[in-house]
Amino acid sequence: MRRSLRVRIGYALRAGMALLAARWRFMDAQQITSFVVSTHQVFSTMLSLTVTAGKPYTCCAVPKFENEVSGIIGMSGDMQGMVVLSFPTSTAKNVIRAFTGMDMEPSSPDFADAVGELVNMISGAAKAKFEGKNVSISCPSVVIGKGHKVAQPSDAVCITIPFDCPAGQFSVEIAIKSAKAAANPTSQHPSSAKAA
Repeated sequence: MRRSLRVRIGYALRAGMALLAARWRFMDAQQITSFVVSTHQVFSTMLSLTVTAGKPYTCCAVPKFENEVSGIIGMSGDMQGMVVLSFPTSTAKNVIRAFTGMDMEPSSPDFADAVGELVNMISGAAKAKFEGKNVSISCPSVVIGKGHKVAQPSDAVCITIPFDCPAGQFSVEIAIKSAKAAANPTSQHPSSAKAA
């Protein structure tokens, strides 16, 4: 990893990742960092865009911007849950243009395919960094529409990592937990335990 990337990640995420990972213990800081690094690598390699990660926050917090395009992928095996790559429409169109070299409208099937491919690449690269974990990812699905909400697993904390790049702002939402935590009823997310 280049030193400049290490510095950016360390400065933006160190405190937030440690706090969130320690509080719920479904993910460790290294796993969260895997998504940050993978997002940077995919955008840099495939889109020639440099991304900057902001401080992560829980998905129950007020979002920093409205997401209108979401690519969703599931994870199973030693780590279970889902990953969501979300954009405002304007950012999504800019990102897809950088990715494909073409202007596309959200109504185009190719637009959704491109969003799905991006979340697939980010999730695949991140899971490859999960040391000692056997993890599979599902085929991606894409939701497009103003004001939509993606239902997250009730028994896993959801962490949002905001990003900024020349194409605009976007986020990666991670709601995953270890299979051991899933099998242990005492390791519930606080909100799900309260609702029960």
